[in-house]
Amino acid sequence: MDRRRRRLAAGAVASALAMCAGLAPVAVRADERPVEGGAVVVRAADAGAFAQRAAQIVAAMSTRERAASVVMGHIPTTDAASLSSYMTQTGIGGFILMGANIPGDEASLRAITTALTPDPALPPLIAVDQEGGDVARLGWDPFPSALALKNEPAAAAQDAFAGRGALLLRAGIGVNFGIVADVAPDASSFIYRRALGTTPQASAERVTAAVAGEASASLSTLKHFPGHGAAPGDSHTLIPATGMPKAEWEAADGMPFRAGIDAGAELLMFGHLAFTAVDAAPASLSAEWHRIAREELGFDGVTITDDLGMLEASGVAEYRDPVANAVAALAAGNDMVLAVMFSTADTAMRVVDGIVAAVESGALPAERLEDAATRVTELRLELAAAGRGMVPCGDCEAVAG
Repeated sequence: MDRRRRRLAAGAVASALAMCAGLAPVAVRADERPVEGGAVVVRAADAGAFAQRAAQIVAAMSTRERAASVVMGHIPTTDAASLSSYMTQTGIGGFILMGANIPGDEASLRAITTALTPDPALPPLIAVDQEGGDVARLGWDPFPSALALKNEPAAAAQDAFAGRGALLLRAGIGVNFGIVADVAPDASSFIYRRALGTTPQASAERVTAAVAGEASASLSTLKHFPGHGAAPGDSHTLIPATGMPKAEWEAADGMPFRAGIDAGAELLMFGHLAFTAVDAAPASLSAEWHRIAREELGFDGVTITDDLGMLEASGVAEYRDPVANAVAALAAGNDMVLAVMFSTADTAMRVVDGIVAAVESGALPAERLEDAATRVTELRLELAAAGRGMVPCGDCEAVAG
């Protein structure tokens, strides 16, 4: 099942919730059978309708609006008014919640995600790193992390991520950067505690299960493509590199990503990792790795960078400029650029300005920006239509176990 069919099937009931809440569904289609008693009809959306509507929206955008739509920003505050103003003034397409954005309870977090959503009909991609365990922003997540799940049957990963996705849905968060598809056999690796498997097969099974678990509640992200386990070192402080041949990657570290893509993951996060046998540049800035993801693995969702601030933190001279990094990432094939580390309240707008300037100078093809903006807009429309981020009840209790 491709990602659109998976998402539409999972979102059928949530789509009805969206209609009850007053949101206009995006081009739906129903069979012609009469409905007993004249009740509300839940209609399966036409997968092509989202793409068509997204193309129409983007066609009407200015270059600046398109540039803003592909930026996922961040400011460290829990003040709802500040967050609302930030999203309205920047017009950016996404926001990542970090620890500084998370209050002590779920109800307060719902108020924050509401503030981050100026237009529920085209909601931003509100994302969070909710892996569980070492990387968990929601302190009330009781579900097991990868450290435990790697030693449990794959079904345990599905259960854990189903529960985790439900927590995000209740909080109004649409995207989880939570599925670590890296293969990490070495316990000394910094990614070991976060990886779902120590072998390609084990990781692939658990990644597939995790995507299935999140299917009805949050949009799934696979990270850190093409695989952090093969490239030793922490990409928060350097550019990890490996000379692994591509054929070996396909048979090993590439396997969990292919499995997660086949399972329907909607986003693919590119790591700042150099597989030098394929491309000397980090994968996040590599057109070849984006080609592999699209053409060889069949990924048709939204590609997003890992935090671009990590490139700056590497100390490599050519990555000192965050705006240049963002432009290079889009040119390579990313649909969305993420900026957290070293970011300030004006970082998002500086990145937007840089993207606009790059298009105007011809450094970034206008068609590439249009394609990226359309993919992101399509996902935002699907998020709205599926009702993700809309809480069905304010006093429901999460089920653990």
